[in-house]
Amino acid sequence: MPTAKKRTRTYDPAKIRAAVLAQFGHLREAVRTLTSEQLARPTRLGDWTVRDLVAHTGMALEAVNRFIDRPEPAKQEVTLLDWPFATAANSAGIADTSRRLAEQNPDLGAYLAAIEHRFTENLDRHPGTRLLATGTGPMTLADHLVTRTVELVVHTDDLNAAVPGLAVPYDRQALAACTRLLADALAVKAPGASTEVRIPPYAVVQCVEGPRHTRGTPPNVVETDPLTWIRLATGRAAWKDAVAEAEVSASGERADLGELLPLMA
Repeated sequence: MPTAKKRTRTYDPAKIRAAVLAQFGHLREAVRTLTSEQLARPTRLGDWTVRDLVAHTGMALEAVNRFIDRPEPAKQEVTLLDWPFATAANSAGIADTSRRLAEQNPDLGAYLAAIEHRFTENLDRHPGTRLLATGTGPMTLADHLVTRTVELVVHTDDLNAAVPGLAVPYDRQALAACTRLLADALAVKAPGASTEVRIPPYAVVQCVEGPRHTRGTPPNVVETDPLTWIRLATGRAAWKDAVAEAEVSASGERADLGELLPLMA
């Protein structure tokens, strides 16, 4: 697993909290409109149904509630940029839990509302510096909330893909934080400065070993939009397909990121 040596980007805790609640609110409103037939539809996540996916979105906030209920760790051991590389280890257990929650909560609206209520109460009681014993390791509440933007934005996109015409909106701050965290994770996985990855309007990072660019237009440039980047980084889209369909522009001998993606499984 790549190791983040230092944190180079900061996030406004108040904006992240608002972004998480706004994106979760968009999902809750969309779930209210889903029919039983739509909830039974397949998704692009293996054998998950839409109902399983919705149950899983609740886990994004319930994880915070669960970690706050645990004793506070003595010290922080992981940073925000360690998180993207540690998620794959828990994927099987997460899938089983999502299906179980879907079965146990036939009223998904009530299930999501209860989680959001507990989540809001917990944020009111605990500062961002509060340490959480997360599955990745001890990290701050403020950092963990940034990871929730990834969970919610990615699964909003999964839901939109599964239910044509649903069009759940993306909160701008949540989309920005998700994009930036995954872009920074790429720079951790492939340190260097020979390739510039542009994801307007939210992120620009340099990565990949090779000659350092100092002036003018970089010799190796990758550019794409935020949702395409998020799909590439999380395995929802393949690099070669995105390039072939002109969803990504890549120029230069070190601009092929296919071997580096996805960052998260």
